Amino acid sequence: MDRPRRASAKSSPGKFAMQSQTDYEWCAARLKALADPDRLRIVNHLLREPKNVSQLADELALTIVNTSHHLKVLRRVNVVQTKKQGKFVIYSVHPEISCRGELRDIKSLDLGCCRLDIVQPTLKMPRPAK
Repeated sequence: MDRPRRASAKSSPGKFAMQSQTDYEWCAARLKALADPDRLRIVNHLLREPKNVSQLADELALTIVNTSHHLKVLRRVNVVQTKKQGKFVIYSVHPEISCRGELRDIKSLDLGCCRLDIVQPTLKMPRPAK
């Protein structure tokens, strides 16, 4: 599947990142990959720091086989990337889509078609003002 063109930060406000059918298909593939609760949990852990399959499986109480499958799906749509470190493969969120949220306890994924803000679970959500 071809990858869409990314909207540059210098783009005028009237331009959209998605301009072709291929762009929409690529976005839909990424959203579909992120639609699984375990995959969202994996991405959330990887937003904090890169990890190998065993570390993720232990932290998320998943089998290594299941974790590896989810990582393969996320890698296929460039949500995660890999780096060889000795005998381990280290997974991290692809820098093309990882960005800091406007609040310090939120990290975001910019998929080109939309942005997902993920509140980090180790930090407390601010309470709404009364």
